[in-house]
Amino acid sequence: MILIALAFTDWPFMACYRLGTAGTELNGAPDYIVVMGAGGMPGAEGLIRCYYAAEAAEVWPEARVIIALPTLPEYFNESHTRRMYDEMVLRGVDSTRFLFEITGTNTRSQALAIAAMTGRPDTCRLLIVTSPEHMYRAVRVFRKAGFGAAGGVPSFGTDIDESLLLTRKEKSGEALSPDRMPGLRYNLWNYLKYEINFFREVIAISWYWLNGWI
Repeated sequence: MILIALAFTDWPFMACYRLGTAGTELNGAPDYIVVMGAGGMPGAEGLIRCYYAAEAAEVWPEARVIIALPTLPEYFNESHTRRMYDEMVLRGVDSTRFLFEITGTNTRSQALAIAAMTGRPDTCRLLIVTSPEHMYRAVRVFRKAGFGAAGGVPSFGTDIDESLLLTRKEKSGEALSPDRMPGLRYNLWNYLKYEINFFREVIAISWYWLNGWI
């Protein structure tokens, strides 16, 4: 009941927003843009991360792009990693800019592998692209792995104007039935998802902290 009540407030969104933006700034141009894998491709999270990564690659054309997603080398051409690469190439990123980290199976092992790949992480500037709720942990894991300058671009989604979901008569101010209220039809359920993501991430952050990974 408490979680349902919170879903009628802005708290779930603001909690995830804080995870995505707190202490994640990177001053100056990055040497590497790291796109964290997000399950299968095509998929909502994977596609939005590719979108933001392609935008970052356009802003910083000198930065190399690293895709971090576990992949069996012998099946690379059929892999989700290759599909993320293809998506960003379609968005205009030069194919010669890409590197692949396919051995790490969690954020910690991926950060260590990328640190070894770059050679001198203490001198590298790193821009991480991942989901908002994962950003806080990702940035601090990479910093702990030796990257002196690591920041991020959280892959926030955008919403359509709620008024587009209402008829002209409903926009005139008449009372709406519950099934026609956008806040009940969509926001309530979306905010419940935010709560799940937030609490899952709090547990992950706690585990990483106990292990000394952040």
